[in-house]
Amino acid sequence: MKSDKHWLNRERLTVYPRIFLALFLILGLVWVLMSKNMLDIKGKPLGYDFMTFWAASHLALTGHAQDAYKIPLLFKAQQLAISASKVAYAWFYPPTFYLVVLPLALLPYVTAYWTFMLSTLWGYLLVFRRIVRGNIAMWCLAAFSGLWINFFCGQNGFLTASLAGLALLTVERRPVLAGVFIGLLAIKPHLAMLFPVALLAIGAWRTLVTAAVTAVTFMAIGMATFGIAVLKGFLASIGDARLFLENGILEWIKMPSVFVFMRLLGMPVAGAYIAHCAVAIAAVIVVWRVWRRCEDRNLRGAALMTATFLVSPYVFDYDLAWLAFPIAWLSLDGLRNGWLRGEREVLVAAWLLPLLMAVIAEAVKVQIGPLVLCSLLWVTYRRATAASMAGALATDAYDDQLGTVP
Repeated sequence: MKSDKHWLNRERLTVYPRIFLALFLILGLVWVLMSKNMLDIKGKPLGYDFMTFWAASHLALTGHAQDAYKIPLLFKAQQLAISASKVAYAWFYPPTFYLVVLPLALLPYVTAYWTFMLSTLWGYLLVFRRIVRGNIAMWCLAAFSGLWINFFCGQNGFLTASLAGLALLTVERRPVLAGVFIGLLAIKPHLAMLFPVALLAIGAWRTLVTAAVTAVTFMAIGMATFGIAVLKGFLASIGDARLFLENGILEWIKMPSVFVFMRLLGMPVAGAYIAHCAVAIAAVIVVWRVWRRCEDRNLRGAALMTATFLVSPYVFDYDLAWLAFPIAWLSLDGLRNGWLRGEREVLVAAWLLPLLMAVIAEAVKVQIGPLVLCSLLWVTYRRATAASMAGALATDAYDDQLGTVP
């Protein structure tokens, strides 16, 4: 960081991430050592979301891919991974994600977990280094709570963040390749909803068409591989996911959406949806205006990735692994153009959000996720507006560095 009187100076950025990293490593070690029969002290399977991926892979490899959408049958497959598991976890993924997880059950559960998590983490790190280099930046990423929560859950946040990040980094210079990355993000289609808005804003028709063709082709391959019953199962599961979300069967404390924020405050389902839609529309408008008027690709990327979590009501804390990229882009812009009051505090809040939001929501029944995300989007929009008024040109994000330390 530049030398100034702000509390978040270079020395603290050097020390604090190392403290948090040590805490995460200690907590992870204690979590594993205190587990019994692959269950933690609360009875949750280790890597419980990955257990679902492994179970779906097992069903597909045995010719019963459609059974993953039937919770009792999926639960039996999950018990093949962790026999002591007593809680069933649902599978709401499209046939496209089946293609990704298909080989997992060829390996023992623990081996498959480490293979999947380390390979997707490797891609995540490579994309992050395309955005920013330097020891301080890498320490901040290593201690980022979103990274560790995704890792502990055994989720796909590294994979989806990498696809979105690569699309944003290549959309100008390699539009067709960017479209392929966006199309592959169809493994979680609700996280790709804002890309068409951004692409239409800049008239990136080649990217938009390529994304659509890739998504349709990817889906067709999945259906050809697993059968039409898998698509029917997925479409039926969307209704189940909606009901689970509305009724709190899913863990609201882990979901940083406006809908959940309103439900935790006691608002009825219809009112919560209305409030969520109002914020979602505002987020879409922000993304449109930023991409339409601002040529700085850092701010464009930060706006899209942040607003994604304000558009879909179905998002989880592990998806917030995405926030490493907006935080990096905004940090680079702040170092280049200076800071306004409160901006660095917002970045710190976003960095801590995946760790703290469930704790706070459980304690006081308030989901802080939307508040932090709206603040982060506001910082991005304000900077993009200033940049567009100044006529700032796009810069190569990966040519900047967030400092180096011994």
